Amino acid sequence: MDGIKEAFHASFTTHVYPTHTHDAWTLMVLDTGAVRYELDRHEHGALVSGVTLLPPHVPHDGRSALSTGFRKRVLYLDDAALPADLIGKAVDTPMLPDPLLRHRIHQLHLVLDEPFEAASRLSLITERLRHHFAGTAPVVHADPTLADRLRQLLDASLPSGITLAEAAAELQTSPTHLVRAFSRQFGLPPHKYLTGRRVDLARGHLVDGRPAAEVAVLAGFHDQSHLTRHFRRVLGTSPGRFVR
Repeated sequence: MDGIKEAFHASFTTHVYPTHTHDAWTLMVLDTGAVRYELDRHEHGALVSGVTLLPPHVPHDGRSALSTGFRKRVLYLDDAALPADLIGKAVDTPMLPDPLLRHRIHQLHLVLDEPFEAASRLSLITERLRHHFAGTAPVVHADPTLADRLRQLLDASLPSGITLAEAAAELQTSPTHLVRAFSRQFGLPPHKYLTGRRVDLARGHLVDGRPAAEVAVLAGFHDQSHLTRHFRRVLGTSPGRFVR
């Protein structure tokens, strides 16, 4: 998906990473254990309570700090996801004790198969990272029509939908501004609105007697299981029971 090159979930006990580099920003959270590593020849540590951000092209290694090992979840972000002038500050302070940031990253890992929602959550994460390293505060968008224009764009894109990046380009603003403006005006983020509209489409096709597998495609879901998951989440029942 846009902004994320790779997601990697793994557990290690004895493995020691040799010194290496990445061509991407490495965004890591630990679920258990602790990690010791050298970054640019300086010793650092990663803890469950924090978020670790390793910049691209900077040498680092890694090993468990405990005999019981560690479990980690990593996102490799495009090098364009954050400005290059933040690399030096990330080298100096790679671990951030930020519970909200950690929670947002956890939520992102849970929805990597939902491109619009994942892009929305990633935009808020990169905004917060820029705030940490560059001291920039979130910007409140002054355009009172932005949320309405995004809603119209989402409606017009159904059933196939539109990516957050495409919507931002069409409306000439940033993805983060779109998510914040829409959520502020309508009380829910754009990905939830888009999913709700797809569920509405699915209901109509089901009432018309179409089979659930066909309805999933017509309403813009990946497949029948994808439809069922969201249908149950929104309406509290499965498509089959809804029809009965």
